[in-house]
Amino acid sequence: MTGENLIDQPETLLPAEPEVIAALRSTESHALPSLVAAHPTSSLAWAVLADVAHLEGRTIEAYAFARVGYHRGLDALRKAGWRGHGPIPWTHESNRGVLRALYALRRSAAEINEQDEFDRLTVFLNDADPTAIARIDQETITPDGYRADDPAPITEAFFIRGEN
Repeated sequence: MTGENLIDQPETLLPAEPEVIAALRSTESHALPSLVAAHPTSSLAWAVLADVAHLEGRTIEAYAFARVGYHRGLDALRKAGWRGHGPIPWTHESNRGVLRALYALRRSAAEINEQDEFDRLTVFLNDADPTAIARIDQETITPDGYRADDPAPITEAFFIRGEN
């Protein structure tokens, strides 16, 4: 019995989206829908919109935004030569939008108790890049949808005054 050798599958590397990244850096969360409307094929833009909705407790909207980002990501992957399997490395920065959309959809599926989809997306993410879930888990999402690499919270200096 012969089959496709998945070990030798080439990595899928998506093209950069410098205009989307620049727009995200200069857009406040309330203006994200306009940014997404200007870049409707960007899974990164949809993932950020899903993250903001999630932070604001809008679970169903977060799910819907992530679902669109997921489908836009599948379109981009197929256009880049992906055939439904093979590595989509997190280390290639342009792949992070689709991986983040997958993660956001997985998170939202868990929040609405859609276990089958959560499980399917966990497998998808682990097959794409076994480090993706852990890497995204370690990021800090700020209210404007920005994901900082440093998971440590911002600290303040404070004094405790009192008597011994």
